[in-house]
Amino acid sequence: MYWARAKRELARADPVMRAVIRRHPHAQLSSRGDPFQTLARSIVGQQISVRAAQTVWEKVNARLPAVTPAHTLEAGHANLLACGLSRRKAEYLLDLAAHFVSARIAPGRWQAMNDDAVIAELVEVRGIGRWTAEMFLIFSLLRPDVLPVDDLGLQRAVSLSYRDGRKVTEAGLRRIAKVWQPWRSVATWFLWRSLDPVPVEY
Repeated sequence: MYWARAKRELARADPVMRAVIRRHPHAQLSSRGDPFQTLARSIVGQQISVRAAQTVWEKVNARLPAVTPAHTLEAGHANLLACGLSRRKAEYLLDLAAHFVSARIAPGRWQAMNDDAVIAELVEVRGIGRWTAEMFLIFSLLRPDVLPVDDLGLQRAVSLSYRDGRKVTEAGLRRIAKVWQPWRSVATWFLWRSLDPVPVEY
Protein backbone atom coordinates (compact mmCIF):
# COMPACT_ATOMS: atom_id res chain seq x y z
CA MET A 1 0.00 0.00 0.00
CA TYR A 2 1.28 3.43 -0.98
CA TRP A 3 -0.23 5.31 1.98
CA ALA A 4 2.91 5.95 4.08
CA ARG A 5 4.94 7.09 1.07
CA ALA A 6 2.10 9.34 -0.10
CA LYS A 7 1.85 11.00 3.32
CA ARG A 8 5.60 11.66 3.43
CA GLU A 9 5.72 13.14 -0.06
CA LEU A 10 2.59 15.27 0.42
CA ALA A 11 3.91 16.59 3.73
CA ARG A 12 7.22 17.55 2.10
CA ALA A 13 5.55 19.19 -0.90
CA ASP A 14 2.75 21.14 0.79
CA PRO A 15 2.86 22.81 4.24
CA VAL A 16 -0.95 22.99 4.45
CA MET A 17 -1.24 19.29 3.72
CA ARG A 18 1.50 18.57 6.26
CA ALA A 19 -0.56 20.25 8.99
CA VAL A 20 -3.72 18.31 8.04
CA ILE A 21 -1.87 14.98 7.98
CA ARG A 22 -0.33 15.67 11.38
CA ARG A 23 -3.81 16.13 12.87
CA HIS A 24 -4.80 12.64 11.65
CA PRO A 25 -1.58 10.60 11.93
CA HIS A 26 -3.15 7.14 12.14
CA ALA A 27 -5.94 7.59 9.58
CA GLN A 28 -5.80 5.39 6.50
CA LEU A 29 -8.07 4.49 3.62
CA SER A 30 -9.03 0.84 3.12
CA SER A 31 -10.83 -0.84 0.23
CA ARG A 32 -14.60 -1.27 0.38
CA GLY A 33 -14.36 -4.73 -1.22
CA ASP A 34 -16.63 -6.35 -3.82
CA PRO A 35 -16.98 -4.05 -6.88
CA PHE A 36 -20.58 -4.97 -7.74
CA GLN A 37 -21.84 -4.55 -4.18
CA THR A 38 -19.93 -1.29 -3.75
CA LEU A 39 -21.45 0.20 -6.90
CA ALA A 40 -24.89 -1.18 -6.04
CA ARG A 41 -24.73 0.44 -2.61
CA SER A 42 -23.75 3.75 -4.15
CA ILE A 43 -26.88 3.61 -6.32
CA VAL A 44 -29.09 2.62 -3.38
CA GLY A 45 -27.74 5.52 -1.32
CA GLN A 46 -28.30 8.27 -3.86
CA GLN A 47 -30.38 11.20 -2.51
CA ILE A 48 -31.51 9.45 0.68
CA SER A 49 -30.16 9.40 4.23
CA VAL A 50 -27.48 6.95 5.32
CA ARG A 51 -29.97 5.26 7.65
CA ALA A 52 -32.61 4.89 4.93
CA ALA A 53 -30.02 3.52 2.51
CA GLN A 54 -28.88 0.96 5.09
CA THR A 55 -32.46 -0.20 5.66
CA VAL A 56 -33.03 -0.70 1.93
CA TRP A 57 -29.69 -2.47 1.53
CA GLU A 58 -30.52 -4.87 4.37
CA LYS A 59 -33.82 -5.70 2.64
CA VAL A 60 -31.98 -6.38 -0.63
CA ASN A 61 -29.60 -8.69 1.22
CA ALA A 62 -32.49 -10.51 2.87
CA ARG A 63 -34.44 -10.99 -0.36
CA LEU A 64 -31.60 -12.15 -2.65
CA PRO A 65 -29.68 -15.41 -2.09
CA ALA A 66 -26.55 -13.25 -2.50
CA VAL A 67 -26.08 -9.73 -3.84
CA THR A 68 -24.39 -10.72 -7.09
CA PRO A 69 -25.04 -9.56 -10.65
CA ALA A 70 -26.73 -12.84 -11.59
CA HIS A 71 -28.99 -12.97 -8.52
CA THR A 72 -29.92 -9.31 -8.96
CA LEU A 73 -31.01 -9.94 -12.55
CA GLU A 74 -32.93 -13.04 -11.49
CA ALA A 75 -34.71 -11.08 -8.76
CA GLY A 76 -36.14 -8.68 -11.30
CA HIS A 77 -37.87 -5.35 -10.98
CA ALA A 78 -40.74 -6.36 -8.70
CA ASN A 79 -38.50 -7.90 -6.04
CA LEU A 80 -36.24 -4.87 -5.99
CA LEU A 81 -39.23 -2.56 -5.62
CA ALA A 82 -40.39 -4.68 -2.68
CA CYS A 83 -37.10 -3.85 -0.92
CA GLY A 84 -38.01 -0.17 -0.91
CA LEU A 85 -36.12 0.92 -4.00
CA SER A 86 -37.68 3.51 -6.25
CA ARG A 87 -38.64 2.41 -9.75
CA ARG A 88 -35.69 4.31 -11.19
CA LYS A 89 -33.14 2.87 -8.76
CA ALA A 90 -34.42 -0.64 -9.42
CA GLU A 91 -33.82 -0.01 -13.12
CA TYR A 92 -30.33 1.31 -12.36
CA LEU A 93 -29.45 -1.80 -10.32
CA LEU A 94 -30.67 -4.09 -13.07
CA ASP A 95 -28.64 -2.15 -15.63
CA LEU A 96 -25.56 -2.41 -13.40
CA ALA A 97 -26.08 -6.16 -13.01
CA ALA A 98 -26.52 -6.57 -16.77
CA HIS A 99 -23.23 -4.76 -17.40
CA PHE A 100 -21.42 -7.17 -15.08
CA VAL A 101 -23.10 -10.31 -16.44
CA SER A 102 -22.36 -9.33 -20.05
CA ALA A 103 -18.75 -8.36 -19.14
CA ARG A 104 -19.27 -4.82 -20.40
CA ILE A 105 -17.92 -4.15 -16.91
CA ALA A 106 -15.14 -6.61 -16.10
CA PRO A 107 -13.14 -5.86 -12.94
CA GLY A 108 -10.38 -8.20 -14.11
CA ARG A 109 -9.52 -5.70 -16.85
CA TRP A 110 -9.21 -2.68 -14.59
CA GLN A 111 -5.66 -3.25 -13.44
CA ALA A 112 -4.44 -2.67 -16.98
CA MET A 113 -6.68 0.39 -17.50
CA ASN A 114 -5.98 3.98 -16.50
CA ASP A 115 -8.38 5.97 -14.34
CA ASP A 116 -10.18 7.71 -17.21
CA ALA A 117 -10.77 4.42 -19.00
CA VAL A 118 -12.32 2.85 -15.89
CA ILE A 119 -14.48 5.93 -15.35
CA ALA A 120 -15.62 5.83 -18.98
CA GLU A 121 -16.66 2.19 -18.51
CA LEU A 122 -18.55 2.87 -15.30
CA VAL A 123 -20.51 5.92 -16.51
CA GLU A 124 -22.06 3.79 -19.24
CA VAL A 125 -24.24 2.36 -16.45
CA ARG A 126 -27.48 4.23 -15.83
CA GLY A 127 -27.33 5.97 -12.47
CA ILE A 128 -23.54 6.18 -12.31
CA GLY A 129 -22.08 9.60 -13.06
CA ARG A 130 -18.51 10.78 -12.99
CA TRP A 131 -18.57 11.67 -9.27
CA THR A 132 -19.81 8.18 -8.30
CA ALA A 133 -17.16 6.62 -10.54
CA GLU A 134 -14.44 8.78 -8.96
CA MET A 135 -15.57 7.79 -5.46
CA PHE A 136 -15.39 4.15 -6.56
CA LEU A 137 -11.85 4.60 -7.84
CA ILE A 138 -10.79 6.20 -4.55
CA PHE A 139 -12.65 4.00 -2.07
CA SER A 140 -12.82 0.61 -3.79
CA LEU A 141 -9.95 0.45 -6.28
CA LEU A 142 -7.69 2.62 -4.09
CA ARG A 143 -6.40 4.52 -7.11
CA PRO A 144 -3.89 7.03 -5.71
CA ASP A 145 -4.24 10.03 -8.03
CA VAL A 146 -7.95 10.82 -8.47
CA LEU A 147 -9.03 14.46 -8.14
CA PRO A 148 -12.84 14.78 -7.83
CA VAL A 149 -13.07 18.47 -8.72
CA ASP A 150 -16.89 18.46 -8.52
CA ASP A 151 -16.93 17.16 -4.95
CA LEU A 152 -18.45 19.82 -2.69
CA GLY A 153 -16.53 18.63 0.36
CA LEU A 154 -13.20 18.93 -1.41
CA GLN A 155 -14.13 22.39 -2.74
CA ARG A 156 -15.08 23.55 0.75
CA ALA A 157 -11.93 22.11 2.34
CA VAL A 158 -9.68 23.77 -0.25
CA SER A 159 -11.55 27.04 0.19
CA LEU A 160 -11.02 26.97 3.97
CA SER A 161 -7.46 25.63 4.00
CA TYR A 162 -5.96 27.41 1.00
CA ARG A 163 -8.18 30.40 0.17
CA ASP A 164 -9.19 31.84 3.59
CA GLY A 165 -12.79 30.83 2.92
CA ARG A 166 -13.00 32.33 -0.55
CA LYS A 167 -14.63 30.23 -3.25
CA VAL A 168 -12.30 28.13 -5.36
CA THR A 169 -12.85 27.60 -9.09
CA GLU A 170 -12.24 24.29 -10.83
CA ALA A 171 -9.15 25.76 -12.49
CA GLY A 172 -7.93 27.09 -9.15
CA LEU A 173 -8.45 23.73 -7.48
CA ARG A 174 -6.50 21.99 -10.23
CA ARG A 175 -3.64 24.47 -9.83
CA ILE A 176 -3.47 23.90 -6.07
CA ALA A 177 -3.66 20.13 -6.59
CA LYS A 178 -0.71 19.99 -9.00
CA VAL A 179 1.72 19.78 -6.11
CA TRP A 180 -0.20 16.74 -4.73
CA GLN A 181 0.48 14.56 -7.78
CA PRO A 182 0.72 11.56 -7.92
CA TRP A 183 -1.21 11.34 -4.62
CA ARG A 184 -4.30 13.49 -5.23
CA SER A 185 -6.66 10.81 -3.85
CA VAL A 186 -4.73 10.82 -0.58
CA ALA A 187 -4.68 14.62 -0.41
CA THR A 188 -8.42 14.70 -1.10
CA TRP A 189 -9.07 12.16 1.64
CA PHE A 190 -7.09 14.15 4.20
CA LEU A 191 -8.85 17.37 3.21
CA TRP A 192 -12.18 15.61 3.82
CA ARG A 193 -10.80 14.71 7.29
CA SER A 194 -10.11 18.42 7.88
CA LEU A 195 -13.88 18.96 7.66
CA ASP A 196 -14.99 15.76 9.37
CA PRO A 197 -12.59 13.48 11.25
CA VAL A 198 -14.91 10.48 10.84
CA PRO A 199 -14.33 8.83 7.45
CA VAL A 200 -17.35 8.54 5.18
CA GLU A 201 -17.85 5.28 3.28
CA TYR A 202 -18.87 5.33 -0.37
